[in-house]
Amino acid sequence: MLKSLLPSLLLATALCAQPDQKIQDAIYADAIADTAGHDYLTRLCDDFGGRLSGSPENWAAMERTIEELKALGIETRLEKFKMPGWVRGDDEVTLLTPVTRRLRAAALSYTSPHDPFEAEVVDIGDGREEDIAKLTAPAGKIGLLSPNTSVPRGQYEKAAVKAGLKAILWINRVNGGQLLARTGSFQGQPLVIPMYNITQEEGFWLRRLIERGQTVKVRLHTRSHCQEVETANIVATLPGRTADTIVVGAHFDSWDLGQGAMDNGTGTAQVYAIAKVLKEHSPVNERTIELVWFNGEEQGLWGSRVHAPTLKDRPVVAAINLDMVGFPLSVNSLGYDDLLPVLERYNESLGEKKLKQGVTNINWFGSDHTPYQLEGIRAITFAGVIPPESVRYYHDLADTIDKVEPKLISESTAAIATLVYRLANEPGLPTTRVPAKDTEALFRKFDLQKRMQGVGLWPFAEPAP
Repeated sequence: MLKSLLPSLLLATALCAQPDQKIQDAIYADAIADTAGHDYLTRLCDDFGGRLSGSPENWAAMERTIEELKALGIETRLEKFKMPGWVRGDDEVTLLTPVTRRLRAAALSYTSPHDPFEAEVVDIGDGREEDIAKLTAPAGKIGLLSPNTSVPRGQYEKAAVKAGLKAILWINRVNGGQLLARTGSFQGQPLVIPMYNITQEEGFWLRRLIERGQTVKVRLHTRSHCQEVETANIVATLPGRTADTIVVGAHFDSWDLGQGAMDNGTGTAQVYAIAKVLKEHSPVNERTIELVWFNGEEQGLWGSRVHAPTLKDRPVVAAINLDMVGFPLSVNSLGYDDLLPVLERYNESLGEKKLKQGVTNINWFGSDHTPYQLEGIRAITFAGVIPPESVRYYHDLADTIDKVEPKLISESTAAIATLVYRLANEPGLPTTRVPAKDTEALFRKFDLQKRMQGVGLWPFAEPAP
């Protein structure tokens, strides 16, 4: 008799499973007191520097991370994949007139090698086709692009090529001699013309000279080159009682100019610390927790574009994306109204530690949650503050571990880990996929279609005119 009742008892236990407030409070308390995440990030940054996807430093940092996760008793594997890679060379941008001076500049990824050439610089404003059309004989010249242009990168490149420009120099958006390494193509295609980021000070200098009617001429020589690379996602699993899954991810790769401590060492460390604290306090949850460190994000979301489709036949509640989350302010349901109740309950459960800005519901584009959304998987992220005196340096030489306060990692981990725990144990959460038409409507609601089209990541058909 007892044996025959066992399946029913197990089912009843599963249906009655609830987050335990005592366990949640212990997770929060230990996470906020533990420096393990910051200590791990310090080792990663100091020992390997930047983690450009497919580079030797990228692989060495992955191997170290796997060693440390296995030492915590966490099941970990590599999900290898190939992607369009890029290798930075000794690239040169030299001002020739009115004075000779090598400019501080960084090529955008997928800028390809070419013989040195000299050309006049012209101001193309925001890089719209109509901005360039105002110029007299732009063909054969180099365009100077405004720092805060809202024109998607694919569109300003297309407009420049159409006008016959030979290159683009993009003025950096913050001062202080900073550069902003970034990708030139979300599809990994070699750029038709070279594109560089230059410092705000030197960019504005060139602009003033042009406005005064002086001829500004520079010489460009690109030695960087494109090549296919192999890299991998790190996937760690905390098996649950059911196949229902919570995905928690952050991109592991960084640019090569600095250490990638802020972007995205913060997320890399948070996922590591979440794995550690959940393994200690809640090793078996109702739902499976899949922790993913993506590569290739900086150059086009390659790792999440590889991983999201692997979940096609699995029931997934949500994917939580952690990209430069600082001191936590709010949790964002990214436009999924049906997630709002559980996120509100989570925030209330924090008591005196509730997030200052509570729950928000704003979708945005440009990070690893997007490929999951395109698979019909609901997504969540957090908003958090990295102090402006630090964050201004991201993507450049000064993106180093000394810019990241230890308490930033611990405080953010405490908030994120408690949400992961609740989502892994709260009953009744949907795992059905969002229909494609609803996903399209979600992106359109937040006016994201133009940006996604500009980088080639809009999969929906345009309505007939």
